[in-house]
Amino acid sequence: MQETVKPKKYEYLADDPNVKVMPIMLSLIIGAFFAILNETLLNIAMVTLMDEFSIELPTVQWMATGFMLVMAIVIPISALLMQWFTTRQLFLGTMIVFTIGTIVSASAPTFSILLVGRLIQASGTGLLMPIIFNVFLLIFPPERRGKVMGLIGLVIMFAPAIGPTLSGIIVEYLGWRYLFIVVIPFALFSILFAAKYLINVSEVTKPKIDFISLVFSTVGFGGIVYGFSAVGESTDGFLSANVLPAIIAGVIGIVLFVLRQLKLEEPVMDLRVFRYPMYTHAVILFLIIIMAMFASEIILPIYMQGPLALTAAAAGLVLLPGSILNGIMSPFMGHLFDKFGPRVLMIPATIVLSGTMFMMSRLTVDTPVWVVVVGYILIMLTVSAIMMPAETNGLNQLPKRLYPHGTAVMSTLQPVGGAIGVSIFISILNARQMKVLEGSATPEDPGTIDLAMVAGVELVYFIAFAMSIVAVILAFFVYRAKPDEEVSVEEKE
Repeated sequence: MQETVKPKKYEYLADDPNVKVMPIMLSLIIGAFFAILNETLLNIAMVTLMDEFSIELPTVQWMATGFMLVMAIVIPISALLMQWFTTRQLFLGTMIVFTIGTIVSASAPTFSILLVGRLIQASGTGLLMPIIFNVFLLIFPPERRGKVMGLIGLVIMFAPAIGPTLSGIIVEYLGWRYLFIVVIPFALFSILFAAKYLINVSEVTKPKIDFISLVFSTVGFGGIVYGFSAVGESTDGFLSANVLPAIIAGVIGIVLFVLRQLKLEEPVMDLRVFRYPMYTHAVILFLIIIMAMFASEIILPIYMQGPLALTAAAAGLVLLPGSILNGIMSPFMGHLFDKFGPRVLMIPATIVLSGTMFMMSRLTVDTPVWVVVVGYILIMLTVSAIMMPAETNGLNQLPKRLYPHGTAVMSTLQPVGGAIGVSIFISILNARQMKVLEGSATPEDPGTIDLAMVAGVELVYFIAFAMSIVAVILAFFVYRAKPDEEVSVEEKE
């Protein structure tokens, strides 16, 4: 099929009345939804897989750790791939790879093959979000991107939110293989739909491939994600033989990668994106919000199933309203961003987030469940008012030639920031809990254990509160960014 090229008389495809933009958006969003949904579908099935294949927890954890590891390796090269292949070629290829991985997983006779299928899935999923961000930046002008990016936010948040709920139902009534089987027809539909409607919107420049950079990137980002992800699996924590060397190798790899990118004429990941103040501002804010989210998504279930004595299913239901509202509100927040700019959203949202984090740092063994529900809803609503508007505003300041690199950096930070956030917060929780137990006369008493865990939860949220204060300060310095090609001097609102 011959590809359609973006009409030259229109700077943005959305301005061309002869082009149907909605089918292009649907092509991308359908594929992204089910790929991202698949990230959390397996969370509840871990115990089932351990029984099915007679394996231990550290082994089955590779279903999650391996997934993040592969994503951390493939995302940094997404900018390079987006300049070597057309939009259609890359999206269709990515979805085909994801579908192959899903089929392999669904039919896996052994855990090893299941893991291989899962890693194939991850290589497709890792490339999807950078592709989608880049395409939407090229299709829509800056003044219309907020609402569109809000739709992406809906996909990013809503899919993982319903993943555990769907997983529990599917595993209980159909079996774990159907976690993959039910995804296959939707993935195939996305491929067929995209083959018919998706057109090429990017420019293929085929820059020189620097293989040394690819090695540094793989060792750097892969080492960091693996090292921090493996912390929880070891009794020695960060000093474990398979943790500390991986983190050290990762740090060295990233340093070498960064230094090499600064010297190359055609870098794999162009770090000149950080010359643009609102992009750098967005990256810092993005990392803070990612950490705040993980503090809640990881620590709250531990708190609810420990001191509050809730079941896993009940704990999941407590978190569900906040996650769903986050997804639903993302397009609305995007619309407000288009209309009023980032300050109107970010300043009040970061203040509310800060106040909520402080409230959560006062949790006790007697805290009513409704307080946790309300607290999580406030966290997720403020996240919807901060994260996607900040990303959109930062990307808006970049010139078009840097769109692939800007989206690659943002997308790389998600698994890297996630892995670091989870390990740090879990380590803080455990360290605080152990210190309280060591100073207690009755360390084996269930009530003392609950009090020790609450002390750890309080410390985690107080640290998250301190981070949110930084977000408040940053919010007061944000202004509506304009594409670099349109302005010679920064015009602040």
